[in-house]
Amino acid sequence: MQITDEQAKAMTSAGLNLIAQALTIYDSDLRLVVSNAPFQQMFNLPDNLVTPGATFEETILHLAARGEYGPVDDVDAFTSERTLQARAFEPHYMERTRANGRTISVEGSPLPQGGWVTVYTDITATKTQEELLRARSDALSDQVLSHAERLAATNRELAAMITTLEETKRQLTISEARTRLTTEMLPAHIAHVDAERRYTFSNQRLPDILPGRRSSILGTFIGDALGEFAYRRIEPSLSRAYQGTPAVTEFTDDTSARRIRAAFTPDGHGGVYILSTDITEETQTRVALQQTRKRELAAQMISGLAHDFSNLLTIILGMQSRLARQSELSADAQTLIEGTLAAARRGGALLSSIADVTGPRTLRPTAVDPAQLLSDLTTLARPTLPAGITLTITNQMPEGPVLLDNGSLIDSLLNLILNARDACGANGEIELIQRMVHETWIEWQVTDNGPGFSVSALDHGIDPFFTTKGSEGSGLGLSMVYDLTKSAGGDLRLRNGEDGGASVVLRLPYRAALPDTSGLVLLVEDDDQIRAGVRDILMALGHSVIEAASADEATALMADLPDIALVLSDIQLLGETTGIDLARRIAGQKPVVLMTSLPQDHALFASAQQLAPTLRKPVQPDDLIALITPAQEAAE
Repeated sequence: MQITDEQAKAMTSAGLNLIAQALTIYDSDLRLVVSNAPFQQMFNLPDNLVTPGATFEETILHLAARGEYGPVDDVDAFTSERTLQARAFEPHYMERTRANGRTISVEGSPLPQGGWVTVYTDITATKTQEELLRARSDALSDQVLSHAERLAATNRELAAMITTLEETKRQLTISEARTRLTTEMLPAHIAHVDAERRYTFSNQRLPDILPGRRSSILGTFIGDALGEFAYRRIEPSLSRAYQGTPAVTEFTDDTSARRIRAAFTPDGHGGVYILSTDITEETQTRVALQQTRKRELAAQMISGLAHDFSNLLTIILGMQSRLARQSELSADAQTLIEGTLAAARRGGALLSSIADVTGPRTLRPTAVDPAQLLSDLTTLARPTLPAGITLTITNQMPEGPVLLDNGSLIDSLLNLILNARDACGANGEIELIQRMVHETWIEWQVTDNGPGFSVSALDHGIDPFFTTKGSEGSGLGLSMVYDLTKSAGGDLRLRNGEDGGASVVLRLPYRAALPDTSGLVLLVEDDDQIRAGVRDILMALGHSVIEAASADEATALMADLPDIALVLSDIQLLGETTGIDLARRIAGQKPVVLMTSLPQDHALFASAQQLAPTLRKPVQPDDLIALITPAQEAAE
């Protein structure tokens, strides 16, 4: 049977009334919270002074006026003094003889939550026995009797102190357990290191933030626990914290390729508190948003210039075409006209390339088989290479489809291969390796045995219009690859190999493709008509559907229905919580697909693309099929 709060209060009150001692609990404002019947009986108090809410000052005033404390010259002053002593909340034990001749002990102890508990015990019988012992024991010296009496009083004080200490220990144990539970639940590593840089506290979440590290690190030197690479990255910030200045640093772990943010706070006693969090997804989203803003700014700056330049090229092309049709022109003039036309057409192509770089672009991730992607790339790349250049492609990816923008990625990789071809000349070797980096990134490394990047190319190779090919290059190839990569939350790095040659590393976030299943789909959409339309599409694809209109409703359904295989959610929902918040809330638990009618340059749209596959409304059956079925299977 479930006990109600009222029943619990009644049982507690009955239990308190059965104990022999009188008991009171006052809150931090010295207002009565609870008292038992012996308290009222011991001091013969009226009902209003044992009712919750009665003040401590009123009770003392009543007792002093009635003579409880013997003769008192100034009752008001006496009451104020006792009230001030009570507000100090100091533990104490005392014994006093009341006006009625009875002796009581008073034991007070503050509460951790604020307030005060006091226990009153009638020790008249004990004191009487002590007096009888003194009167009847002529054989005992006065010194022994006095010592026995002092020892008895001391024992009572020690007993009261032990009770207070045990209660304090219990409260501290509860508080420590709550604190540890809280730190264990946080998705971060919380720790403390002493002056010798050894761990004195850790919430055992270090392996979750930095895979491969031990969870039990108490007493371990921080450099040994983190490893040499990570320790070198955080050591300058840690040293500043030891000097008394809080510091924050970010670094990419070499073994897991995760982006880590570590905050260091001095504790004021020679040690440092450390808070470490995994910000890999945050960094990917931030990079994509930054690239989107750069592209928007570039588009605004050049759109007007491009428009005017395009008009000028149109005029030049028209006038040169009219000149070419005049029969009386010499051969040299015709040559000049053809050269002018060729230059104007090249300017038009350059304008188109600029539009591709700065214009809006939407990522369209689909389920892609990594092995098939390399096969398609090989088919496109080999015919472009001279006979003296060999292309070696190695696939180190595990089997299974992943979510990638197949077309944009092939364009980027082909661009890198063609750049390597130009660097090698008529003879050379090009190698492409595709691999996974700790289930965080998919990496493609393109290397060649050419002369390598120049110093200026390493510094400016991804800048628009930078080229080492003279008039043969537009300077937009690597810039476009960089733009595509950053827009997807990835990274592009240029470097030279130790044995010569150039190396370009392209990384994109790893996301496994959605399972090809006909299981239960949770559809989260606040518009009834849109929800009905998408539900019909899902059911036509063989899915069972359950619906929700808000992120909170969806979360509750997921808690009750563990068989949900996929979550399809709009970004903008009822309430303040968005579909992006929902996706973050259930990250790693269920596959998530987001959908929206927001423009592709909207900040929420860019954030959603870095978190989960994002579909543009209206959603079509082919959109969902592309996410679930790898490209080569969809074509069969």
